[in-house]
Amino acid sequence: MKTATIADLSALIGQNLGASSWLTIDQTRIDRFADVTGDHQFIHIDPAAASATPFGGTIAHGLLILSLLPAFASEIVPVPEGTKLGVNYGFNKIRFVTPVRSGRDIRAHFSLRDFSEPKPGRWQQTTDVEVEIAGESKPALTAQWIGQFFCA
Repeated sequence: MKTATIADLSALIGQNLGASSWLTIDQTRIDRFADVTGDHQFIHIDPAAASATPFGGTIAHGLLILSLLPAFASEIVPVPEGTKLGVNYGFNKIRFVTPVRSGRDIRAHFSLRDFSEPKPGRWQQTTDVEVEIAGESKPALTAQWIGQFFCA
């Protein structure tokens, strides 16, 4: 995980932090997510039935794409130096814009929206996220993601 000083993070507000590596969303990953969550809707797990829908095949669960944000962020988004614990505080906004078809590649782009210290030693970071689908003009997902970091 990347780290940065408080001053450096504050200077990054409004800045593009970069994009993660590409990740292929294959049917095995989709099926495993369905098993873990109990969401076995046919548009996710039945290629034959899903091919008759407007999607033309199976699509990833929106929550699967959302659940990949921590892995993507760990490549790109710095956390404050001295962090003892980081927690997901939630989201201001999430939109599932475009379905991700099985077999497609995605990556996440991050920009730092806000960075502040709501309580002494607790830093809050709000990040704008857009998950890109290779070859698509619209993103899979957009979100404003909030993390909190407890620092020494």
